[in-house]
Amino acid sequence: MPWLWIAPAGFLIIVFLLYPSLDTVRRSLLDARSDAFVGLENYRFIIDNPNPLAADTHSALWNNFLWLLLFTATAVPIGLVLAVLTGRVRYESAAQAAIFIPMAISFVAAAVIWRFIFEFDPEIGTANAVTTKLGVEPTAWLQNTGPPWTFATDAGPDKLPGPLQLNNFVLIFVGVWMWTGFAMVVLSAGLKGVSSEILEAARVDGANEWSIFWRVIVPVLSPTIVVVATTLVIQALKKFDLVWVMTGGRFETDVVATLFFKEAFVIRDFGVGAALAVVLLLWVVPVMVISIRRFQFQAENR
Repeated sequence: MPWLWIAPAGFLIIVFLLYPSLDTVRRSLLDARSDAFVGLENYRFIIDNPNPLAADTHSALWNNFLWLLLFTATAVPIGLVLAVLTGRVRYESAAQAAIFIPMAISFVAAAVIWRFIFEFDPEIGTANAVTTKLGVEPTAWLQNTGPPWTFATDAGPDKLPGPLQLNNFVLIFVGVWMWTGFAMVVLSAGLKGVSSEILEAARVDGANEWSIFWRVIVPVLSPTIVVVATTLVIQALKKFDLVWVMTGGRFETDVVATLFFKEAFVIRDFGVGAALAVVLLLWVVPVMVISIRRFQFQAENR
């Protein structure tokens, strides 16, 4: 009976994954206080979002989009470049270990360290301590809000009319710092599988290193790049710890995961919290399905 071999794993999946997911969907259709069926009212509440303790849902979705776009589009190329460069140095293992260190420490601890680095008070914050030494006024790296296309300065005839919303970009920068090591290590392992004969043949044909990188290495590594990008996309969609520790979701930095936490565990509205969790699930599942389909396609064509 071969099914007995997968029975323990199936049991764990049902108890700790399938049942909680179905129960979350059920709770999203109920009133948090009376358990009465309210249909899609909780989802409508998310769209209207009249609760002053929670951030605007549209702002949280926009911030998730920023994470999805900038976090993934920055960490993957940097990881690829570092994988190529560290593969050519004498102490490859030591260099990669140094870059991978952020992945080895607690993300919460790393977020606390970066929160102190970007503290507004120059006596505490390293960033403002450096900028004030250069004669620049302290910057509210994590607190300032406003249109993302203007700078923090008083309006004037020769000045732009508002603050640059730096905080989301600072958070994404810290996220890239944390996850670039992961991208580098996985892509470096993929580089080991690139045949040296192919590279030598390209050099014999007169290709320079730049052409080899774009026309040989990148195409060969494309399956690995997709794996890394998919992992980072999922991380961007469900990002919580970094945002919560560094800003608590304040100053227009909320993402869907922090909004869910506020509704469910701060405001104690489990119906709306469950609805937000379902929205987050609907974001992540399609990415996972596409990734699994791609793996199956590659396995069938080997």
